Amino acid sequence: MKELKNLLNFTVGPVMSSEAVRQIGGEQVPYFRTPEFSELTFDSERLIKQFAHAEDSARVLFLTGSGTAAMEATVMNVLTPADRVLVVNGGSFGHRFVQLCDIHGLNYTEIKLPMGKQLTELMLQPFAGQGFTALLVNVGETSTGVHYDIDLISRFCQEQDLLLVVDAISSFLADPFDMASLHVDVMITGSQKALACAPGISVVVLGERALARVEGNKVRSMYFDLKDALKNAERGQTPFTPAVGILRQINARLHEIAEAGGDAIEIERTRLLAEDFRQRIRHLPLELFAESPSNAVTSLHPLHASAYDIFVCLKDEYHLWVCPNGGDLRDKVFRVGHIGALTVEDNTVLIDALNDLHTRGIL
Repeated sequence: MKELKNLLNFTVGPVMSSEAVRQIGGEQVPYFRTPEFSELTFDSERLIKQFAHAEDSARVLFLTGSGTAAMEATVMNVLTPADRVLVVNGGSFGHRFVQLCDIHGLNYTEIKLPMGKQLTELMLQPFAGQGFTALLVNVGETSTGVHYDIDLISRFCQEQDLLLVVDAISSFLADPFDMASLHVDVMITGSQKALACAPGISVVVLGERALARVEGNKVRSMYFDLKDALKNAERGQTPFTPAVGILRQINARLHEIAEAGGDAIEIERTRLLAEDFRQRIRHLPLELFAESPSNAVTSLHPLHASAYDIFVCLKDEYHLWVCPNGGDLRDKVFRVGHIGALTVEDNTVLIDALNDLHTRGIL
C-alpha cells in the first residue's frame, strides 16, 4: 500500500484529521473505568448536544461500531412491529434503513426516489393521514450527495405526529441542523465524517419521545440494548469496552470546533470549500449529479469517461483519493468530499489533477 502520508483524501469517510487528533491515535490507550474518562465522556456529550442544538433533556450515546450499528440500534430500540414506518429511500443508505426494517420485522413503506433527486412536498402528500407513526431519513444521502429538505420533512412529521429519526452521519457539522427546532427525535452521526476522527464510534442523540420508547421496549440484544447503554451513560461509561482512543479523539476534535467558534463556523467553512470546488470545475466535462447537494460532498457525472476509471487514475497516478460508487452508479458517478482537515489549497491540488486528466483526454 502506498505511503499514506503522501495521499490527499477527498473521500467522505474516513477523512483527513488534524494533527492533534492524529497524535492521540498514536498514543497508548489508557484504562477507561476511571472518573477521568467519565468526565471526558460527559464533556463530549455536552458538546455534541450543543452542536446538534438538542434539548437539555436529550441524551447522547457513544456506540463502538460504524454508523450502521447506530442505525440498527435505533431501529431495534425506538421502533416496534406496532409502528407503521415511512422510509425515504433515494440511495444506498436509504436502502440500508429499508433492509434494517425488513430484518427486524417492521411494518414499513418506502418513499422511493430516483437517484440524485430531491424529496418534494408532492411526494410526501400521498402518505398524509394514512396512519404512519415514524419516518426514517438519511438527511445527507452520502451515496448520491443529496441533502434532503429537512425543514419540509420536519413540517410533515409534525403535522402527522410522526416520530422523526434522522441519520446525519455525513451531514452533522457540514450542513445546518437544529435538532430541537426541527423536532427531531433521534439524530445519528459517526466519528469518521465531519468529526474527522478514526472510524469506529457512532453517536446516537435521543430526544424525550425516543427515550420514552427505549425505556418501554424490550430488546432481544445484549450489545444493542440502549436501556443498558443509557444506564451506564449516567456515570459516563459504556456497558462494554469502547473504542477508547477514538473517544479521546472525538473529545479533542469537539474542543477544536468549539475553540474555532462552534458548529456554525465549521459548517460555513465546509460550505465555502464545497462552493470553491464546484465553481472552479465548471469548465470541465463534469455534471453535478445531485439536486440540492450537501456541503459535505459533491457528486459528479463525467460526460465522456468512466467515473470509476477517474477514481483509479487519481489514486494511482496523483495520490489523491475521491469516492467511487458501486452498483449502477459505478461508471456514472464519483464523489468529492469537503469534510475533514481540507483547505482551498487542497482543492487546487485536486482541480489541477482533474485539469491534467482533461488535457490528457482521460476526462
